[in-house]
Amino acid sequence: MHKHKKSDIREWKKKLAAFERPHISTSVRQLINSVGPFIILWVLAYLSLQISFWLTLLCAIPAAGFLVRTFIIFHDCTHYSFFKSVKANKIVGTITGMFTFCSYEKWKNSHAKHHAFNGNLEKRGSGDVWTMTLQEYANASWLKRLWYRTYRNPIVMFLIGPLYIFLIAYRFNNKNAPNKEKRHVWITNMILVSVILLLGYTLGWKAFILVQLPIFYIATFIGVWLFYVQHQFEDGYFENSDNWNFVEAALKGSSFYKLPKILQWFSGNIGFHHVHHLNSRVPNYHLEKAHKSDPRLQDVPTLTLLMSLKSLTFKLWDTQSKKFIGNRGIRNYIRENN
Repeated sequence: MHKHKKSDIREWKKKLAAFERPHISTSVRQLINSVGPFIILWVLAYLSLQISFWLTLLCAIPAAGFLVRTFIIFHDCTHYSFFKSVKANKIVGTITGMFTFCSYEKWKNSHAKHHAFNGNLEKRGSGDVWTMTLQEYANASWLKRLWYRTYRNPIVMFLIGPLYIFLIAYRFNNKNAPNKEKRHVWITNMILVSVILLLGYTLGWKAFILVQLPIFYIATFIGVWLFYVQHQFEDGYFENSDNWNFVEAALKGSSFYKLPKILQWFSGNIGFHHVHHLNSRVPNYHLEKAHKSDPRLQDVPTLTLLMSLKSLTFKLWDTQSKKFIGNRGIRNYIRENN
């Protein structure tokens, strides 16, 4: 992979411009085949409680898959890439955000920062996974080290973290958030509380929780895993501001997650994450075509399901080797420098 110049961003903008145009028929069809099956499966999961909770769990798995697809639509809307109309993106994005317990404005703003600063060591912390460098970790207090290791523990990251992010973190405003974002968060909260109270009192709280929790839990687990693995792989990309390059951050710091076709479909092509970071205005259903349009887009870090499991062992970014390292690398570094 060659070294990219800052001017390359203009070339790629021109190259991918043809894939930016959303097709209204495709967008509407995707909206129907994502939200529609989710609602149907949710109702079936509720009805199946009369037969067996195991049958409910069986319905919850595909329902979670359709909820992930719904989230991808929401995600595209926050990039204004799902429809040509800004207003249509805002309306559909706000509604699909309700399904995924996300405030449209809050996600849009924090995720924009993630795209703008992905891989920039000096601008970490906005909408990304907390990542420390090896030197930062070595110089940190034992309490901060403990907190960081707890945060990066797979049980916390993927089993506890998803519920915290979507049920708690997105319910509150950041202190310096714009007023529009703050209003949207509280409006989203009020609507969600109203819907939950309505369903809880109508269907019964036990039934509602037995249906909603497994679906939501599986979907958020998948979502957090996808976000994590697409930026936390061994030969990733992190540079200081002086050396940071947007194109390199996209093509080296965002993986091509090569999933089986059925999983690619349910994840809304988000595995072509390098293309998405290169141009976030490309709708999800054009990402694969864009990926195949240029050999350079195929010469990128590629992960399969099996290969991606190794990402669970990565803890810190080593600025010397420019790789993620695990516990053994941490121990060796601390032993050599003490």
